[in-house]
Amino acid sequence: MSSRESIQVDWLVILLYAGLVIAGWFNIYAANYNPAEPSSLFSFEGEAGKQLLFIGGCIIIITTILVLDYGFYDSFGYIFYALFVVLLALVLVVGDKVGGARSWFDFGGFKLQPSEFAKFATALALAKYLGTTPGFRFDKLTNLATSVALVGVPTGLILLQPDAGTVLVFTSFIIVFYREGLTPVVIWIGLAAIVLFIITLVVPDEYFFFIFIGVALLIGLILFFVIRKQGLNRLTALIVGIGLVVSGYILSVDYLFNEALLPHQQTRILLTLNMIEDPSGGGYNLFQAKTSISSGGMWGKGWLQGDRTQTGWVPEQSTDFIFTTLAEENGWVGSAFVVVVFTVFLWRLIMIAERQKSRFSRIFGYGVFGIFFFHVLINIGMTMGLFPVVGIPLPFFSYGGSSLWSFTILLFILIKLDAHRGQVLMR
Repeated sequence: MSSRESIQVDWLVILLYAGLVIAGWFNIYAANYNPAEPSSLFSFEGEAGKQLLFIGGCIIIITTILVLDYGFYDSFGYIFYALFVVLLALVLVVGDKVGGARSWFDFGGFKLQPSEFAKFATALALAKYLGTTPGFRFDKLTNLATSVALVGVPTGLILLQPDAGTVLVFTSFIIVFYREGLTPVVIWIGLAAIVLFIITLVVPDEYFFFIFIGVALLIGLILFFVIRKQGLNRLTALIVGIGLVVSGYILSVDYLFNEALLPHQQTRILLTLNMIEDPSGGGYNLFQAKTSISSGGMWGKGWLQGDRTQTGWVPEQSTDFIFTTLAEENGWVGSAFVVVVFTVFLWRLIMIAERQKSRFSRIFGYGVFGIFFFHVLINIGMTMGLFPVVGIPLPFFSYGGSSLWSFTILLFILIKLDAHRGQVLMR
């Protein structure tokens, strides 16, 4: 097999990427369109024109990624990781504060957000460690601790900014852990903790006792069938131990909610759970977003015809809430079509990851999938009130060079690795 014959580029995912980027560019223009003073789609004074420059930058990025040897990303994974960890620490000291978070470097009007690029660096480092450590298994404590630390260090630095949205995206690496052998029990425990957190917030204090009894009975029932052959004493000890942990967790929720979360984060959670209504205060963004989405109806109002978009009812409409522009102008049908396209795109990422010949490429592929999946799910979900409002972009749609470039880097490193997957067996 020749080197030329072993290169297999996935043109479908490239086509989906191009289509989403172009659709995003048109929606950014629509989000900023003013019929009283219409500007050109190509004017560099508006966000659409600037986004076009960022798209031009993507061409340079893509060319560079494809020209470099595919072994470069394996070799320099740790170096990229160290570089962006340093930048994440540095931005806390000299970074520009935007929207309450010190997340940006400002280079004379050009802003760069290192946390966006830290995603691909962490994905590379994690793939390097999990993929090249001999006999790697998650049941070895040092392997698990190192893996968690690789994700935890940048996550902790981002939390200090604070940028809760990006922190949520970093939890997507649990998908990589699960694919590479982490016991599903850990994931179930995490989901149970989230459910218990919500129940504890929603249910009045006087019902805590019944919550505890119900959880204890459920745990006891599960453990009875799991370890009934190992003796009653061990079963009893486990029930008591887990019961103490559960009760301690329930009692600590109030402290965590009131002391660990900022006031605006508390408000967003309560709004999502429908525990409060605040359409003119902390819930303004969500109320306007849901109103704009519903105003689009089935077929939408047409491109550049969104009256709520044009009058600026929704804050951050070209960035975090770009989906509202799409929904108002294209309706349920147009929104559903874009969701389907994203679904096909995500499905293709899984297909690419699974067909890799090396663990490094497969692990990186699942890292890419997890990051894109969380971005799409959380961004669209928060605009519809399904998740608390957090500041994360919709891939390829939201305005901004840092996010567009970081998504492009993530995707095309994977495309590069995938294109040369046939050569892995030749080495």
